[in-house]
Amino acid sequence: MKRRTVLGGLGAAGLASLSGCLGLVGMDEHESSPVGVAASVRDETGYAQTAIDDIVVEEEVGVSAATETISVTNYLTEHEKEVSIGPLVSQRAAVFIALTTPQIGIAGRNVNPVEDMTTEELIELVEENYDDISNISREEDDEITVLGSETTRSRFDADATFDGHEFTVDVHVSEAVETEDDDLLVTIGVYPQELRGQEEENVLALMNGMTADIDTNDDGDDEGTGDESDENENDESGDDGNDSENGDDDGDEDDDGGVLGTLE
Repeated sequence: MKRRTVLGGLGAAGLASLSGCLGLVGMDEHESSPVGVAASVRDETGYAQTAIDDIVVEEEVGVSAATETISVTNYLTEHEKEVSIGPLVSQRAAVFIALTTPQIGIAGRNVNPVEDMTTEELIELVEENYDDISNISREEDDEITVLGSETTRSRFDADATFDGHEFTVDVHVSEAVETEDDDLLVTIGVYPQELRGQEEENVLALMNGMTADIDTNDDGDDEGTGDESDENENDESGDDGNDSENGDDDGDEDDDGGVLGTLE
């Protein structure tokens, strides 16, 4: 199972139970807008924006001829950084993800359950769906500003397997905040715990540096990401833009690279 499928589940949570109500009021399609990290913050922290994927969740509601499809489109913007630790040398083992999911209003209230999910509930979705991440425990809670809104940020530690090697990782999760497009934004950062001294500060900077003003054609040519950055600069005729617009292709290749890699 790939990480986009699991994290997409945040936007799908509760959809089955809500879809009947949505169908009754004719709300059959909902779509969020992608957000990411400001380019200056990516440069400072060494993270590259590697993919922007649309995650479409569909649910059939009704019976017989009265059925209709409810569609919710979420966006996942992924950032990765090459790090070296133990047997891993220059591997994309540090990952930061921004997920937006649309608010869905009925009778003046939002019915997307992501709005009220705690960081513990959000991290449980990851633990339930990833075979290679387990033994998650909460270490600390703090307040952080994301897109100008104060929200809770929690740090968890967990056991993870990457490229056949076992590591203890830190997982940072922020509770949902509202974007300027009235969507909900959740951020998740993961890195090997031995790198906490440098990467915790970076993850907090990435959370603070969220912006809706992102280049949807940016597929990882950021500077400050080691050898990969240099290779991208020398190959300007590469796949700029195409992977971002067709996130499934780009993400499938990159899923093998991070701590939360491709899991079956």
